[in-house]
Amino acid sequence: MRPATGSRAFAQPASTSSFNGLGATVRHPTGPHRHSAPARRAPALLFVHQGHRRGGNPLRPANEPGGRYVLGVDSGGSGLRVALAEAADPAGAVSTRSATPVRTSAAGIDPAHMLELLLPMARELLAGAGDPVPVALVVGAAGMATLGDGLRAELPAALARELGVGRLALAADGVTAYAGALGQRPGAVVAAGTGMIALGTDLGSWRRADGWGHLLGDCGGGAWIGQAGLAAAMRAFDGRRGGSAALLARAEERFGPAGELPGRIYPRADRPAALAAFAPDVAACAPSDPVAASILRDAARHIAESAAAVCPADGGEVALTGGLFNMGAPLLDPLHRELTAQLPKAELTPAAGDPLHGALVIAAALASDGLRLPRDGRLLFVP
Repeated sequence: MRPATGSRAFAQPASTSSFNGLGATVRHPTGPHRHSAPARRAPALLFVHQGHRRGGNPLRPANEPGGRYVLGVDSGGSGLRVALAEAADPAGAVSTRSATPVRTSAAGIDPAHMLELLLPMARELLAGAGDPVPVALVVGAAGMATLGDGLRAELPAALARELGVGRLALAADGVTAYAGALGQRPGAVVAAGTGMIALGTDLGSWRRADGWGHLLGDCGGGAWIGQAGLAAAMRAFDGRRGGSAALLARAEERFGPAGELPGRIYPRADRPAALAAFAPDVAACAPSDPVAASILRDAARHIAESAAAVCPADGGEVALTGGLFNMGAPLLDPLHRELTAQLPKAELTPAAGDPLHGALVIAAALASDGLRLPRDGRLLFVP
């Protein structure tokens, strides 16, 4: 593993301040994770973030020469974000966000609700740029691969009709995270917050490792670390070997008496997030507690194994993105060692941006007929 030239890549992963979210080099302000407005109302627009271009104006007016625009969308559990950028400069974007997540059920992601949220936000951004017709649009969504059949069936025609967009792609959020971090270069991206997933490509096909949820996988992610830390706390509570008095004290400080912990954790609908909330406590104990340090070494090994499983055989770049890596040296130092051992040909590269930026990168590539990332019926669908 060769560190990126001129940077200490592990010290500066792209991330927001949220522990659970994927990260961004360009930080966007965030609002509350939930919005109580009735489902049929237009979304509350929480902010508009402006990119930085000469003269402080991020976008050229639509009637100015060279003004071709692309839209990017990032949909996840904490809401929906939409960004508008010039096709020639995806980094110089304006964006807006709704805290209302798109409705999702066992039947899939609701395309009607997606459009209800997306269209007013897109129209507001387009109006601010002089109402151009976007040349390309990319929607990245959590669950797109397994729950996106309705989106793939309905969104292309609806977005062409409502916004006039001619080129469109629907992507899994892992793909937009990849594009945000590495652009269209071969390599691997590890996205880790509450969960953990690795995605890699040689530009011929995609490879995925983990991301199977806190019961079946997400090994090394925040929920995994938190669960391991709480298990060590309960061993100390019982007087069993392998327990940690330091983690027990932290657990009782955060959750209350240890004997009541199962009743506080098991019934929660947000159990992965509750477990992940304890991961920073594990990191805080690690410098002086061998049990906590061992948990983070195991997490680092799992993360590196996933990266190695998806990275092209001849190496390439590896980027880390997501709030988990904000835990700093207690996790990053053993992770650096594991990546060096398991991926000696790869180069560690700071992530350039987040999944919303990745959606714009893919849209700009579509606009110029320059898409090099592998098309895939579920991961990167281009109708």
